[in-house]
Amino acid sequence: MSNQARELLKATEIDAMEPRRSVHPLNERAVRFKKSLSEMTGLTQFGFHLVTLQPGHDSTEYHRHLYEEECIYILSGNGEALIDNHVHEVGPGDFMGFARGGAAHTLSNTGHLPLVLIVAGQRLEQDVCDYPHKGKRLYAAGTNKVFVDLPKDSED
Repeated sequence: MSNQARELLKATEIDAMEPRRSVHPLNERAVRFKKSLSEMTGLTQFGFHLVTLQPGHDSTEYHRHLYEEECIYILSGNGEALIDNHVHEVGPGDFMGFARGGAAHTLSNTGHLPLVLIVAGQRLEQDVCDYPHKGKRLYAAGTNKVFVDLPKDSED
């Protein structure tokens, strides 16, 4: 990093960052390229990421967090948000906020150009995340993560 304060990332530094490629373990189409701005500035309780989805890819597997909150702001590109099994067209300037225990959701790039997003959310030490379309529940405690079958009364 340059001589800038750790708390400040200049646009040129962000542009020069190599994005990290990640694939969701329950959805091979959920391939995203992420620049974690929060990690670069030392934030530990709040995640703030610049995410790019290529055409035909998803942001994640359809899910809901039982304890964490998250939000998404679309910078460029077009796609479809699946929220509580309802499809919504989304594009630049659109914002989505998901309260803990709220609506299940995912986002897909249905356009022909990259879909660029800001994804932000809490980083609780422990969380539970349901994946209703897969019938799975994730228990997360720090770096320990365990998938189990979702209780039948929790599935959509």
